[in-house]
Amino acid sequence: MTGTRHPYAAGPLTPDVPSLRRVAATALSAVLLAITAGSPIAVAPTWEYLAHYGFGDDHPWQDSSGRGHHLTPVGAPARHITRGAGHAVGFPAPCTGGHCPRLILSTPGTPALNPGTRPFGYGATIRLAATDTTDGQNIVQKGFSAEGSQYKLQIDGYAGHPSCVLRGTAGPTIHKAVADVTVADGRWHRLECRRAPRTLTMLVDGVARTVLPIPPALRVDNAMPLIIGGKSTNPGNDQFHGETDDIFVRVPTAP
Repeated sequence: MTGTRHPYAAGPLTPDVPSLRRVAATALSAVLLAITAGSPIAVAPTWEYLAHYGFGDDHPWQDSSGRGHHLTPVGAPARHITRGAGHAVGFPAPCTGGHCPRLILSTPGTPALNPGTRPFGYGATIRLAATDTTDGQNIVQKGFSAEGSQYKLQIDGYAGHPSCVLRGTAGPTIHKAVADVTVADGRWHRLECRRAPRTLTMLVDGVARTVLPIPPALRVDNAMPLIIGGKSTNPGNDQFHGETDDIFVRVPTAP
């Protein structure tokens, strides 16, 4: 730091105020530039898992969060497949006949799986071939859009674009954030929906593809089960036709 004093005086320097102002302005400019450029200045949140499924060897349907939300397969036999050093679950291929195999994985609904108005995230790692898309496939959901409230991760249409859906308890409005990219390419993709107080974000492989404004008072609270792979085993169940792993529902921990 520069300063001013009598050339023969003892003691500390008197601060040079213009110099201090220049330093402060330079530091502020650097921070603003870093924020504008997307530098990771903000601390990433840490998460508390309300449910997590990694489909391990010995207990493939166990909730590894330790909260006891274990899954039950319903319908057609599940395919337990190898993925790297672990495992994933395969769902039935597309079918147009009258007796198509259908499969869901379900755990009973509890208040612990209802986020209310809190920020939370939910998602899965999936693999879906371009030849296996349909008009709609549900990956993770709790609740139904036609009644009550809901959160859902799905694949929209034959183009294979993932989307996040929220419907609150206050009314029938459905909020849907659709990614601008396809994930129906035969490769593994991590999909996540993140609800913040005023936004719903669709992330694909860690990148925010869509940010949708939502009402801060939107509340998701229902008695429905958490379901993976479709909404039921009935015809027209929006069956998922790919493979999935690392399914989760989580909330950010308090700072």
